[in-house]
Amino acid sequence: MDDLLKLDKQLCFSVYVLHREIMQQYRAILEEIDLTYPQYITMMALWENGEQTVNQLGEKLFLDNGTLTPLLKRLEGKSLLTRTRSKADERVVKIRLTDQGVELKEKANCIPMQIFEALKLDYSDMQQLKMLADKIVTNAGKS
Repeated sequence: MDDLLKLDKQLCFSVYVLHREIMQQYRAILEEIDLTYPQYITMMALWENGEQTVNQLGEKLFLDNGTLTPLLKRLEGKSLLTRTRSKADERVVKIRLTDQGVELKEKANCIPMQIFEALKLDYSDMQQLKMLADKIVTNAGKS
């Protein structure tokens, strides 16, 4: 049997290199709309679901409050969203897009296709890769 400790046999190494390559491509594209990748996925969750609480957003993005709060502060500083405490329960913070945040979606619409092109993959390749990644994430969550 081949030596399983060789780098070229390691799934984790391939995923690590893939992650770096994808993030490098996103970084260049997202500079055009002045967002980091974590800010971009936050905006996507808000574009998709509208107003949410910090906890709801954290669950969707797999981010804890300690990571999400400074990220939201920066997006609020860019006038893309507002954070307001619930009148019913002050522990709950609601996140809502501003008009500027809603308008940014138009500029971001082309990003998925730019990523497909940058990675030289077609849509079906990306869907297969995503399905496999989702399967691994789901199965890991059951451990």
